[in-house]
Amino acid sequence: MGNACSNGCFAMLGGNPKAAELRACKEEIKTLIETRNCHPILVRLAWHDSGTYDQRIKDWPQRGGANGAIRFDPEMNMGANAGLDKARGYLETIQKNHPSVSWADLIQLASATAIEMAGGPVIKMKYGRVSVTDPSQCAGPASREGFKGNAGLPDAAPPFGCGAQKPEEHLRNVFGKKMGFTDQEPSEVEEIVALSGAHTLGRVFKERSGACPFGYGEQSASKYTKGNCIARKDGKSGVGMVGGGAWTKNWLTFDNSYFANYKDAMDDDDLIWLPTDEVLHNDPEFKKYFYKYAGDQNAFFQDYALAHKKLSELGAKFDPPSGFEI
Repeated sequence: MGNACSNGCFAMLGGNPKAAELRACKEEIKTLIETRNCHPILVRLAWHDSGTYDQRIKDWPQRGGANGAIRFDPEMNMGANAGLDKARGYLETIQKNHPSVSWADLIQLASATAIEMAGGPVIKMKYGRVSVTDPSQCAGPASREGFKGNAGLPDAAPPFGCGAQKPEEHLRNVFGKKMGFTDQEPSEVEEIVALSGAHTLGRVFKERSGACPFGYGEQSASKYTKGNCIARKDGKSGVGMVGGGAWTKNWLTFDNSYFANYKDAMDDDDLIWLPTDEVLHNDPEFKKYFYKYAGDQNAFFQDYALAHKKLSELGAKFDPPSGFEI
């Protein structure tokens, strides 16, 4: 059959060449994460690619979402995406090694792999996302429908771009009205709280968001983000880039400590707790799930995996339309 045998032969043998290529990418991503300790920024890149989705816009790619557009400067240069060019650089080498893998898939695969390697749940994603091909297909820096701001994910603290006065209203505006998380099972409230639990992983930086006093480098780091800190699940040394402030002490480990140890974050000046975190254990609806996850890590993992999968598919166009698993 020679070179003419491509997808058809693999199909007869029960294989999928696209899936095989993605599995190869996953192995390279694992090596990247193991050596760079870059779990958090890979998750952030994927969330910010998905986060432009607006359910009120039906056409692709104008609706935004998981389409790989964040690799282009119109989106990369948005204020909320400060620092994510580093994550793009990490993945560029892998994408060059596997050019048949779409950027949209690669970005979401990297986030799922990062969660898994940090000790979190395996996220059974669907793949086959189609990527945008040029900067003109990027979402704009402001919401296209209804809100002045918040083309992407929620703000950490007021003033809120959507015009909300309270953080609970802001979270519901962005996740519900804009991104389409609903009151169906699992509910919008449950998904918002579960996704917020990803703050168990990663940091904020003064230079990127201004949401904390801790910045780049050893001198500007909190006591939990210095170069000699142990934050990895396996207890090995290495924190990647030094500095910033974290929600948890073990910020390279994915567990339920964001929920279980929130009082530590509120009382410790070297940890971060923002208005959009505090509302989760104060709002009557949010706190039901906040305390549920504080007491049951398995429940958190189960709900988080479903919510992350949903987030990774927002606005995506798949080829084949049904997608495929790896």
